[in-house]
This record gives sequence, C-alpha cells and structure tokens, in this order.
Amino acid sequence: MLRIAYIDNMEKWSEEFTFSVPVTVRFSETDMYGHLNNTVTFAYFEYARIEYLKHLGHMQDWLDPNGTTIPVVADLQCDYMKQVYFDEQLSIFVKSAYVGNSSVDIHYMAKNAKGELVFTGRGTIVQIDRTTGKSVPWKSDQKSGFSL
Repeated sequence: MLRIAYIDNMEKWSEEFTFSVPVTVRFSETDMYGHLNNTVTFAYFEYARIEYLKHLGHMQDWLDPNGTTIPVVADLQCDYMKQVYFDEQLSIFVKSAYVGNSSVDIHYMAKNAKGELVFTGRGTIVQIDRTTGKSVPWKSDQKSGFSL
C-alpha cells in the first residue's frame, strides 16, 4: 500500500473514525475516462467537514451574522488509492487528528460500498477574526468539542 506521511499505522488510524457521510458519485463529477475527477475529492472533503463541524456544534457560531470568527482552510491534501467511478456509493469519514491553539488538523478517509479504501486526506482549518484575518484561539468548549 502507498506510504502516507500523516498515517503511522493504517489499521489503527482507520479504526479511530466515528463520523461519516454518504456520497454518490454523480456523472458530472467524472472525467472523459469515466472515473472521478481528482479535484472532486476536495469538494467531498468540504461537504464531509461541514457536516462534521455541524455535528460537533461549531457551525452555529461561525454562521451567526453577528459572530466575530470564521474557519478558513489553511492547507488540504489528498492521496488516491483506487479509482472511483460514476454512481459508486462512498462513505467519507472525518476526524480531528490534532487540535492546536487556533487550528485543527482534520483527517479524511473514503471507502466504497465494498469497504475498500479509495482515498485519504488531511487538512488544517484555522479559526480567524472576520475583521482582522488574524487567528483566534479556540474557546475551551470548542477545543474540547473536537474530542480526540
């Protein structure tokens, strides 16, 4: 299997995921060869990440028009293991891997209906002030809410 820098032990790493969302690959998301376009995985990550953050209760504050903070993506990467095709059913798993002062490293794992690993990913989001663009530390309940 492919060596992935952010995964030390694939079996242990995969067992740590408890949250997932289902995705069905749409025809418009495939390329001329009939498989999932490599840019679409990042849209899947976004969808899964938003659902995960809603599940944790973080989105209410960030969506409040009077709120002062928002999350931004600082980096994002994807590692592909297996080709994915139109109409495949995927489960996109999300977990918090590391919580910093104002950032959180989020990991992703996608499996097909057969339970095969098709791609993985990781990325960092940072909470920033809407006005200044400067990072803002997590409140204690936010930080503990990521439940590592």
